[in-house]
Amino acid sequence: MNCIIIDDEAASRTIMTYLCSQVENLDVIEEFPNALSAMKFLRKNDIDLIFLDLHMPNFSGFDFIETLRKPPKIVLTTSDRNFAIEAFEYDCIVDYLLKPITLPRFLKSIEKAQKQKRTTAPLQQVLASTAPVSSLEKEMYVNIDRRLVKIMFESIHLIEAKGDYILIKTDTKNYTVHSTLNKIEQKLPDSLFLKVHRSYIINIKKIIDIEDNSVLIEKNVIPISRSNRPELMRRLNLL
Repeated sequence: MNCIIIDDEAASRTIMTYLCSQVENLDVIEEFPNALSAMKFLRKNDIDLIFLDLHMPNFSGFDFIETLRKPPKIVLTTSDRNFAIEAFEYDCIVDYLLKPITLPRFLKSIEKAQKQKRTTAPLQQVLASTAPVSSLEKEMYVNIDRRLVKIMFESIHLIEAKGDYILIKTDTKNYTVHSTLNKIEQKLPDSLFLKVHRSYIINIKKIIDIEDNSVLIEKNVIPISRSNRPELMRRLNLL
């Protein structure tokens, strides 16, 4: 399993590198003092695991995760215990390590990451060789007023950004969820959904009409940004 370390403190990076060296078959490919340099690296390289400092100048760990379309597994490292609940709203986050990090606690994180890698790898192989994602992923759970509510993907019409919340419109009702489009996009299968505007994700199967730079879904007219229009046309086989 390969990994990278992102932490603005050199001493913390040294400690993480040492801890990683105690685990067989865990290879530190690179370490970075800030998130921006790591983003450039990840555009060209595939990584299994990221050890990510939560608090960094200018660009926090959460900010960094929001930039990743398909994030690898992530272990957050921080001296701040106040963001643990928020952290696990992200599917990609495996563990939340409080500094100073001991070797036994570190090893538990590696066990979690390895277990998740083993359970997801067979599924990825199935997706690549047999069925599209949409036939295997049918629902997601969202946190609404401290309750986990199941929403079937096929029932979703569109998802709209509303400040610190998102509005999920479905066949039967609408749900207001404290989240962002980037977070929810990570849960959605590409076979059904497309982000067509900075404020909208749509279910392409629910499109009724397309006109100029907008689509009609039920009675909702959704704008299409210029940069996203070519991908929509490609997905609809209209190019």
